[in-house]
Amino acid sequence: MIALLSRIFIKNAKDTENPEVRRKYGMLCGGVGIFLNAVLCVCKLAAGIITGSIAVVADAFNNLSDAGSSVITIAGFRMAGQKPDSEHPFGHGRAEYIAGLVVSFIIMTVGLELLKSSVEKIITPQAVSFSLAAVLIMAASVMIKSYMFFYNRRIGKKIDSAAMRAAASDSLSDCIATLAVLLSMLINRFCGFNADGWCGIAVAAFIFVSGCKSVKETVSPLLGQPPAPEFVRKIKDIVLSYPDIEGMHDLIVHDYGPGRCMISVHAEVPADKSMLDMHDLIDRIEHRLAKETGAVAVIHMDPVVRDESTNRLRDIAAQAAKEVDERITIHDFRAVKGNTHTNLIFDAVVPFDMDPASVKKQIASLIHSRDESLYAVVETDCVYSPEH
Repeated sequence: MIALLSRIFIKNAKDTENPEVRRKYGMLCGGVGIFLNAVLCVCKLAAGIITGSIAVVADAFNNLSDAGSSVITIAGFRMAGQKPDSEHPFGHGRAEYIAGLVVSFIIMTVGLELLKSSVEKIITPQAVSFSLAAVLIMAASVMIKSYMFFYNRRIGKKIDSAAMRAAASDSLSDCIATLAVLLSMLINRFCGFNADGWCGIAVAAFIFVSGCKSVKETVSPLLGQPPAPEFVRKIKDIVLSYPDIEGMHDLIVHDYGPGRCMISVHAEVPADKSMLDMHDLIDRIEHRLAKETGAVAVIHMDPVVRDESTNRLRDIAAQAAKEVDERITIHDFRAVKGNTHTNLIFDAVVPFDMDPASVKKQIASLIHSRDESLYAVVETDCVYSPEH
């Protein structure tokens, strides 16, 4: 159904890098979610009243909350699709992450409320009557929720949306919850044991854990997670494909929402080449990055001196850094020679689990121990991108 509706209502549906196409996908899936959850809520509420099952009634209100979640998803995609303005020059793309976070909190709240109702049901059990109509309604609900899980997950992967993945997690939780309620009805009918409350507790725990996982997934991009390794590799392949680019470092990807990224990176160029030629090269690389990655790129040009003396001193500094820790790399190296000593000035990229101040001292000490005329002036950088 989603595939058919997307062909009807979404122009250029295959262009999932287009923010407008992503927005329409999110709103379409949200609209379908509202309709299906509303239908399920009404049917389950009727079944719960007929059977007197607290688990069925709770599941009905769970679907009502899911309809509300779909409304939030639609609102999030609608806000994310708004153009940049003077107050938000980088756009509103992160509204999609916020929508996913709100949905995740709703999932957790539903889990806690169901846990409370289930415990009360165990303390003060009430008879649950069997109804074939209720069983059929719950079985149909499982199939519908399974369908919603698969289409939310598929679209979530297709448009790389944390909000859609949260909706998929919500649908899977509902599917498991309804299965447990259906199981409790059958146990009560054929075994004579009122498992309503106990099944409710198991379902509540599953729903709450699913909500916690969704929170983690949606909070991470809001806090500033590293870019995907394959995205970093693509950037490196493009930048380093030019012979005059000798290396790159300090790659940072700023994420302002899906399809709204900025790239900043330092590119090493020969110091003896024409500055105008190198500037033209950097401009061409920036435009190519924008075209092939969809991100605005800003490249800082670092001139690199290559002569026998400088290379020897650079090797001394690099080896000292490796002796401190194999993961440490250096860049922006230059040597300032004086009458009595030489300053080796460079940046060291230090992993987050190491103390930068300690690393500085250790590198400087190792360099000075090799040659007492050498003094290291070290600045430290952090690793902002994987595989870099």
